[in-house]
Amino acid sequence: MRHAETVTFGGSGLDRAAELRGDNLSLEQSMSLEKAQTIVLWRGKPLVMGEGLDTLVRLAMDHPVLVDHTLPPILLGREEDGTLIFACDISSWQPEALDQDKLGQFLDTSVQQHPDLPDDYSFAELRRIMAHLSPRDAELSATAKAISSWHISHRFCARCGHESEMAMSGWQRNCPACGTPHFPRTDPVVIMLITRGNSVLMGRSPGWPEGMYSLLAGFIEPGETMEAAVRREVYEEAGIQVGAVSYLASQPWAFPSSLMMGCHGEAKTDDIRIDPEEIEDAMWVPREEMLQAMAGQHPVLLPARKGAIAHFLLHNWLADTLD
Repeated sequence: MRHAETVTFGGSGLDRAAELRGDNLSLEQSMSLEKAQTIVLWRGKPLVMGEGLDTLVRLAMDHPVLVDHTLPPILLGREEDGTLIFACDISSWQPEALDQDKLGQFLDTSVQQHPDLPDDYSFAELRRIMAHLSPRDAELSATAKAISSWHISHRFCARCGHESEMAMSGWQRNCPACGTPHFPRTDPVVIMLITRGNSVLMGRSPGWPEGMYSLLAGFIEPGETMEAAVRREVYEEAGIQVGAVSYLASQPWAFPSSLMMGCHGEAKTDDIRIDPEEIEDAMWVPREEMLQAMAGQHPVLLPARKGAIAHFLLHNWLADTLD
């Protein structure tokens, strides 16, 4: 697919400077020469600025707000001018009058402002702002969220249970007890644009906002190809048999650690039989109605969320640009 890398979180060409991971001397020199900056996370939310919350903030490595850091700085990559970009997590900071209920919503619209930062700096949920960020800011934010979440959830060695230690500038954890190295986790997921004639298959999960439907998706199982996973998931969830399957595009999805593999599948049957344990509803949506939904004019369907690969695939299907 020619437009594959224009999907949100992909295509910025970030130089990840992998040769510097673990090279503490070079990293310390860059910091001392002020050739390093950091982005900041709080509970997975990146620090952004502007009325549209559309610009990722970069701070100096010695900024006072970083005293609340939960993890050591993680090297994300290197900008074109040679500046190294790190990620710092300050989730140990406790905002005043924090509304815990809003943090747990399907789409968190709350923002948190640190008293030691300018008034137009806010921590905002990445899913809320992802479509407004530049490609570079989006890739840095997603990478930082994914790797930080892995460190927080994988503190202990899976082999012996001892607490492991961060290594390689954040891209590895080593167990001091048994010597086992651990590496960041990425879970492969297929998300399927299933078509039959002029219609596309859409489904919804329990708990989603009213009117929200999306493309079917599911995790790839061990020993399974992408194509087989597409056919299995669609049949399990909607009872639809799928024939030819082709790969379209991928999207790193840091909620918390997936790689979404977008595929196109041609349905061989059209009689929907949902598994209520898997999804709440499914329907065939004609192209004309999907155009209405994407424009926000459909009486039932909400438009697909901008920034998600489902929106990207649907947009290209409607525009006949899947090749």
